[in-house]
Amino acid sequence: MKYLAMIQARCGSTRFPNKVLIDLCGKPALQRMIERVQRSKLVDEVMVVTSIEKNNLPILKLCSELGIRVGVGSEDDVLDRFYQTSKLLKPEYVIRLTADCPCFDAELLDMAIASMEPDADYRAMISETFADGLDLEIVKYSALEKAWREANHSFEREHVTQYIIRHPEIFKLQDFESSDGNFGNHRWTVDEPEDFELVKRVYEHFEEELSKDDFGYRDIIEFLESKPEIMELNKKYARNEGLNKSIKEDRLIDVSDM
Repeated sequence: MKYLAMIQARCGSTRFPNKVLIDLCGKPALQRMIERVQRSKLVDEVMVVTSIEKNNLPILKLCSELGIRVGVGSEDDVLDRFYQTSKLLKPEYVIRLTADCPCFDAELLDMAIASMEPDADYRAMISETFADGLDLEIVKYSALEKAWREANHSFEREHVTQYIIRHPEIFKLQDFESSDGNFGNHRWTVDEPEDFELVKRVYEHFEEELSKDDFGYRDIIEFLESKPEIMELNKKYARNEGLNKSIKEDRLIDVSDM
């Protein structure tokens, strides 16, 4: 297997509990995300990774109904969750995605994969020129394994690729920049109830009004820029709030047994 897409999902979000299973125009948000990733022409398999907590059982049930493989692991050490799951399949590349991005566009993923340099260890939207909610990270399995062995800060274990990003002297990083101009001020992720309201408006427009289920990121930009009042719904929230909180609460982890 060359490309394994792993969607990180859990029900225990503190800011917006059960957001991954909230109904989004007739389907759970996680199902929307899965279906959009499955449109990729280059990914070999799409799976979900969640934690061992019992409140995530509805995620397992949904994935079983959809025929999607699920990896289960540590609640807090998400890096270990990704590594232990991918180790069973040993893909050349692991693609890390998150379930709170139901506006994800597989066309962008295929563009990033096709233009990734062979010696790059990591490719992502490092410069943040794409909307928050289109996020994707492509990691060589060997780089993920090295990060798993060496990352010893709690925020590096919780946020899977932080060790890789913060060590460009060890790993070759490749940015994936927007060719449509910088629209990094757009927020299409679902971390807060106001985020969901924006995304719901997007889906209602395309799915219900236009009967168009294959809308892409350019369609969303055009729609939202014609409706600036919708973009105001979640404007007060900053990007990467969860990561910044984890960094402030950072502690060292004993990885001697890894």
